[in-house]
Amino acid sequence: MARIVLTMLLGHTGLGQTDYAAMRKVMVENQLKTRGIYDKSTLKAMSKVPRHLFVPKDQQIYAYADSPLPIGQKQTISQPYMVAYMTQAIKPWKNKKVLEIGTGSGYQAAVLAEIVDSVHTIEIIPELGEAAKKLLKDLGYENVKVRVGDGYHGWPEKAPFDAIIVTAGAEEIPKPLVEQLKDGGRMVIPLGPNHGVRDLILLTKKNGKIKTKSLMAVRFVPFTRDN
Repeated sequence: MARIVLTMLLGHTGLGQTDYAAMRKVMVENQLKTRGIYDKSTLKAMSKVPRHLFVPKDQQIYAYADSPLPIGQKQTISQPYMVAYMTQAIKPWKNKKVLEIGTGSGYQAAVLAEIVDSVHTIEIIPELGEAAKKLLKDLGYENVKVRVGDGYHGWPEKAPFDAIIVTAGAEEIPKPLVEQLKDGGRMVIPLGPNHGVRDLILLTKKNGKIKTKSLMAVRFVPFTRDN
């Protein structure tokens, strides 16, 4: 189905040029709205951020397909639906400060930056972290700060955070992240055994008490640590 959509779009762009804006529109209408993504700010951000710039050039034609894609260093960019779902789950609004663990190519951070006041994102793989930092800067996302390091420890000097998004599968919820979540805040994190199907968990913090809720079964690359 994705290849049919791509063929239809490419047939109308002329001179072999790819109409990425049209592909984003199809993505939002067919992959997001029809599957329960309703938050207007999330849909607007997904309609705007040029996902094809966050993947390698040989993958750009597939950037708006309903699937994850390789970004190098044995890492992937999540499928558009998962990015939108996790964004919607934290109930983003303009004045929020969000922490992301697992910058990858920077796409999730860019989507968040279109909505919230500030994004702090941590990537453990230096090559990915530095590339994401440059790309986000080049695209004008001045409200995103990128750090290369072990995301398990979070970013304590910038805490507390209104929301935290973890984009790598963990076997347990890192205690420092819970401590850095503001009271009333929300965290989404894939949780479960390594190299297996995990549960996407929504963690909420209210009056110092923690509640967790399983949202769906997911597959994510593992949460890696400094040894």
